[in-house]
Amino acid sequence: MSFFFYPQTMILDRTVAPPFRVIESISLPPTDTLMLDNGLPLHVVNIGDQPVVRLECMFEAGVWSEAKPGAAHFAIKMLTEGTATRSSAAISEAFDRVGAFIEMKNTFDQAGVVVYCLARFLPEVLPIVQELLTEAAFPPKEWDDLRNITLQNHRVDWEKSAHRATALFREEIYGPEHPYGRSRTEESISTMAREDALTHYRANIQQAKYRIILSGKVGREEIETVNAFLGKDASRANAAEPTAATFPILPGQKASIVERPESIQSSIRLGKRLFTRQHPDYFQMLVVSEILGGYFGSRLMKNIREEKGLTYGISSSAFAFRQDGYFVVGTDVKKDFTQQTLDEIRKEIMILQTVPVPKEELQTVKNFLAGEFAGSLNTAFDVADRQKILITDDLPADFFDRYIRQIHATTVEDIMTIAQKHLALEDMTEVVVGGK
Repeated sequence: MSFFFYPQTMILDRTVAPPFRVIESISLPPTDTLMLDNGLPLHVVNIGDQPVVRLECMFEAGVWSEAKPGAAHFAIKMLTEGTATRSSAAISEAFDRVGAFIEMKNTFDQAGVVVYCLARFLPEVLPIVQELLTEAAFPPKEWDDLRNITLQNHRVDWEKSAHRATALFREEIYGPEHPYGRSRTEESISTMAREDALTHYRANIQQAKYRIILSGKVGREEIETVNAFLGKDASRANAAEPTAATFPILPGQKASIVERPESIQSSIRLGKRLFTRQHPDYFQMLVVSEILGGYFGSRLMKNIREEKGLTYGISSSAFAFRQDGYFVVGTDVKKDFTQQTLDEIRKEIMILQTVPVPKEELQTVKNFLAGEFAGSLNTAFDVADRQKILITDDLPADFFDRYIRQIHATTVEDIMTIAQKHLALEDMTEVVVGGK
């Protein structure tokens, strides 16, 4: 006769929340900064056990640096489309052969080339990267293909009310000629000449100084390999330091509406210019934005989504660029509910300005922000992304170390003060794409 013994199982009491610990502080691993032989700075984030590295070459070649609108996008995208000795197919094959992955980044402030690979394949990957940076050929056929693809993608995106609302909102708060207010248009894409992109490439990538961030499992061998290839480009040693141009901010209308009779919904954007991460109110503003509409349990979600059922989702965000920033509330609603939704958003902002936030709600938001930040630092590449912000925005080394402490230090009084100071309703810009 056989007997079976079943281990005793624990019955969970699902009416009781599991225990948790409040995250009080986090310290980012340090970044070592070295100089290559030609004077280019190499920032090393040595974290991780797997022999994988990410190499990022960052140039002052984003929208902020372009002489003709759209040139930055085309210049960085064309790097992998062919060089003096390799076709686009040959470039792709060379990366595929060693299991490497390359992506081209273009932002308002910068442009960059990012490569992921096993550390042992750096000697094979780096010569190709160097070739892209110095010998990009901008082949005419690939140029025409990229321009056509960009144009088709733009037409698809421009039909999306949410995309158009965001572009128009930035244009209204900064002005259409400012880099942060500028958006690609069908005309700017169609009239973009190959020579315009080449000019941007030559001035801001081919002949410019740049920064390198190497992250992952990085040792002396990997550093020496980077120096052996990227550090031997003598032309970079004599390149002038990039200087940031200045642009006047010419805001547009406080209220703007784009009627789309065929659309059953309206995309709403309501907000204003803010500031950079260097502003003394930056951390407190993050808490204010989170309470208002930064997470699923936020006030805007509870009011406009759960109680009134006007939308599937609504959010508020505080964006920070290198030179400026902005706050925005965004949502999509049925046209008939557009004005009601705008009224409710303004009401919730006024409540933040006049009624103290309950301490329990404030603590929940602080815990959420702390946990979210901690959860965003899972890999060496995540840490490198944070360190890159410190480098490019010229922030103090302990900026992110102070993040959670500053969040927890925010008081009920701070919330009201910041909301009154930075979210004055008369300063808000309202954009609606769809109709009222």
